[in-house]
Amino acid sequence: MVESRPLPSTVDFTKLLTAISKSKRYDVVIALCNHLETMGIEPDVVMYTTLIESLCRNGLVDNAMSLFNQMESNGVKADAVTYTSLVNGLCNSGRLSDAVSLLNDMMRRRINPDVVTFNALIDGFVKKGKLLEARELYSEMIRVSVAPDVFTYTSLINGLCMEGRVDEAKEMFYSMEDKGCFPDVVAYTSLINGFCKSRKVEYGMKLFYEMTQRGLLGNTITYTALIQGFCQVGRHKAAQEFFSQMVSRGVSPNVRTYNVLLHGLCLNGKLGKALLIFEDIQKREIDVNIITYTIIIQGMCKAGKLRDAVDLFCSLPSKGMKPNVVTYSTMISGLFREGFKLEAHVLFRKMKEDGVLQN
Repeated sequence: MVESRPLPSTVDFTKLLTAISKSKRYDVVIALCNHLETMGIEPDVVMYTTLIESLCRNGLVDNAMSLFNQMESNGVKADAVTYTSLVNGLCNSGRLSDAVSLLNDMMRRRINPDVVTFNALIDGFVKKGKLLEARELYSEMIRVSVAPDVFTYTSLINGLCMEGRVDEAKEMFYSMEDKGCFPDVVAYTSLINGFCKSRKVEYGMKLFYEMTQRGLLGNTITYTALIQGFCQVGRHKAAQEFFSQMVSRGVSPNVRTYNVLLHGLCLNGKLGKALLIFEDIQKREIDVNIITYTIIIQGMCKAGKLRDAVDLFCSLPSKGMKPNVVTYSTMISGLFREGFKLEAHVLFRKMKEDGVLQN
């Protein structure tokens, strides 16, 4: 189509860019963007927005900002979708102050932000641990009559839980329904995770049963949060039973689920059970990571099985695993505790030679 004569219309070319963008070939979209002038195509607001979104999704936010300014210089007025794409890109790049400036510019021009615009900013501030700013944005969206959705509330619930304010999170969670917004599995999981991290696993389970009664099925993240909750309070049997329930219900554990369970068992002095699960993981050729091996090495050192820990540590390269700073530190501490100070110093030097400390 691009090579054809006569050249495609702006509408047709935008359709082409949109189709390529949907297939996540952002590199192709960007390449085409660089040849618009030579092809004699004059972009409209829809085309510019498609290009800006593709640049943002590809992490090229500075390029997106340049294109946004070029768009303005060319007399093409940005709309709410253009601004939202750019706000989202800036938030994903951690450039929250720039995103807020853009929101203010948007409102100054009487272009109304929608719930997606506010959600990008609220979620961005929450992830940076700036709950106060996130709540100010929530108040602002209410002030300008933008109705929060389940994503808005879930972000704020996450933020409250991150600060250990689970009772406030619960209050916000149940206030959602009064505002006609019904929690989904992600919202439930966020609150469950908050309670589990606050060592209130029983309330986490209460929420899990409530969620199930509402016809919402827990996912891998939901189950993993509860398994971790049981492990944190020393209830390793309950954690194992819940893990079995997860598998029997057809919910697939991921590497984090296994790591959480193995860590909980090792932490509670149940190395034997952890090793059985670890052997099963290896037999079934489940992809694990260095964290998995580090957990087992920690468990072995804690149980006084230093020789086994050393053997497993030495086998890591043959398994395609590179020890990280925690792996090395665990092994060095284990050697020191057992009186192998020279070996510990040798391993420390190797860690420095491998550049692990710098990482």
